[in-house]
Amino acid sequence: MRSQNIFNIFCVGDIVDGGNDVNRCCQILQAEKIISVLGNHERWLLNNQMRQLKNATSLDNLTKKSQSFLKYLPTTFEFSTSQGLGLLCHGLDKNDMAMVKPDDYGYAIEVNYDLQKLIKEQKYKYMINGHSHCPMVRSFQDLTIINAGTLKKEHHPGFVTINFHASYVSFYKFIAQNRIEIEKIIDL
Repeated sequence: MRSQNIFNIFCVGDIVDGGNDVNRCCQILQAEKIISVLGNHERWLLNNQMRQLKNATSLDNLTKKSQSFLKYLPTTFEFSTSQGLGLLCHGLDKNDMAMVKPDDYGYAIEVNYDLQKLIKEQKYKYMINGHSHCPMVRSFQDLTIINAGTLKKEHHPGFVTINFHASYVSFYKFIAQNRIEIEKIIDL
């Protein structure tokens, strides 16, 4: 577990299978020491699964350094914040296919066993994830889930900044002509 610096930069997976330069992306993530976790697309690539997907990355197109980087990505990463322990993951904890969406309520929450386990354990104050590609901040008892959204062009790309000390999340979206605009700020 790493302690919180003034700021950390996180990547929650889906580095591959987007039709972009995966080698360059891996190079930037490594050079900038961006804390990254394995997502389902990286797992599929490394296990030679789901390669029929549109824009699927071929392992043969990756450098050995990129392959090694992806191979050794952890599935989760714990970090400390001024408010409590945080978890970086792709889905929900170690399940890279599990998710909670902004409009999940009632039965969908009750039978989400991965979510219920995290709530019951009361280990984490925050969980930063992706997978659903839906930017979101939702609290379930003492667990607050912050979904970073996506960078995929066709899915309303954006990113988040989180200030744990001041307890707020800022959502940014990319708009025309390479501009970035703040979409909303949510208090934690």
